Amino acid sequence: MFCRFTLIPDDTVLVYHGRPGDTYEAALLSFGINPDTVLIFHEKKSLPQDKKIEEEEVSIFLTASRG
Repeated sequence: MFCRFTLIPDDTVLVYHGRPGDTYEAALLSFGINPDTVLIFHEKKSLPQDKKIEEEEVSIFLTASRG
């Protein structure tokens, strides 16, 4: 399974190669990102962090300071 995460506003792209059934939460945690500090969007539609990854590309909007 493959999914490309684009972090907004940084425009940093992270590529996730996981197993079938993995969730966005698991992917974010693997990148060291707290899922409670972001919003996940695909084609202008918000996705819950516990959703299984089915999309090939999503946008991740950072909502809290990481510093």
